[in-house]
Amino acid sequence: MTKTSSRLDKIRPSVTLAVTQKAQELRSRGVDVISFSAGEPDFATPGHIVEAAKTALDKGMTRYTPVAGIPDLRQAVAAQSEEVRSVSCKPEQVIITVGAKHALFGFFQAVLDPGDQVVIPTPYWVSYPDQVLLAGGEPVFSRTTAKNNWTLTPQDLEKIAGPKTKAVVINTPSNPTGALYSREATEAITEKALSMGLWIITDEIYRDLIYDGARHVSPLSVASDGGARVFVVDGVSKTFAMTGWRIGWGIGDPDVIKAMSKIQGQSTSNPASMAQAAALAAITTPADFLPEWLREYRDRRDVMVQGLDAMPGVECVTPKGAFYVLPDVSAVLERMGGDVTDVDLATLLLEKAQVAIVPGSAFGAPGHLRFSYATSMDAIEAGIIRVGETLAKL
Repeated sequence: MTKTSSRLDKIRPSVTLAVTQKAQELRSRGVDVISFSAGEPDFATPGHIVEAAKTALDKGMTRYTPVAGIPDLRQAVAAQSEEVRSVSCKPEQVIITVGAKHALFGFFQAVLDPGDQVVIPTPYWVSYPDQVLLAGGEPVFSRTTAKNNWTLTPQDLEKIAGPKTKAVVINTPSNPTGALYSREATEAITEKALSMGLWIITDEIYRDLIYDGARHVSPLSVASDGGARVFVVDGVSKTFAMTGWRIGWGIGDPDVIKAMSKIQGQSTSNPASMAQAAALAAITTPADFLPEWLREYRDRRDVMVQGLDAMPGVECVTPKGAFYVLPDVSAVLERMGGDVTDVDLATLLLEKAQVAIVPGSAFGAPGHLRFSYATSMDAIEAGIIRVGETLAKL
């Protein structure tokens, strides 16, 4: 067996991608699988965005661009950030990346030294800890609970942070919980982190996907230092149904952006030119489609939550944003007896109910399952029935 780099020894494959791939494989064999695993909108990319890419191709926009992104897009991202976060932003504070995931990767590579610790609240998006490890850092986990709206408190941070702690990750709205930090919670954790001299990495890729009149508040908007130690991660994947276009960005200190550009220049070079043109169209034209999408997401969420709540042993909190639900199924696991885990239950539901769900353990939340409602209402209604009938037989 070929020996690969030791840096990969602690890195796990993406569980969410693995479950999605397994569901696709079953479908290719003719199995009627309903998937609640994918973290991507099921809507088509709006037509005017697609047309912008076609126009760019027709104009010959098929060559290299500046590593940090085309100037027009960096300027547009800066202007958008200034509008939605009410903090001055210049193009030199922006880097365009190959998806929001790549912005996170580049930041960790640019800022972390071996042994630096990063506080990651659990449940967390699966890539956070592994990206920290790849950069030579050490992820440190702070458990949050549904009773506290899955939010990290100043007391939590003070308790877990130490002399090696360099940063803390905030994801609002959250994948996998759908939880949204309130203004008060955002202000409290932001000021505590800054008072401790920490970087705040704020993942805001779902900031437009919010329900029930709630409002997104960025740590950048409330930082007393003007955001000098805040790094924002954002992009077009979720809001505009552009996951495959692979355009994200990071917003932060110009020196960090320069360092990330150096890394990007020696790895991916620039993001795809025509995809950058599409992203420019996305963020500079009215998102007239979004209210309808949000109504559909909300309706799907309500049906999914009601269905899950009706199942004995399943406890479900209604999420305020994103398109995920993270029900507690620990009572179901106890009923099954033995050493049954959420991974076992997810496997059973795929095999017996033909429903693909991601186990909560992948997100640092054992005893839970993550359901995505970024799929059709018909699929949600049918899938919830299948899950309920299968659990009733256990």
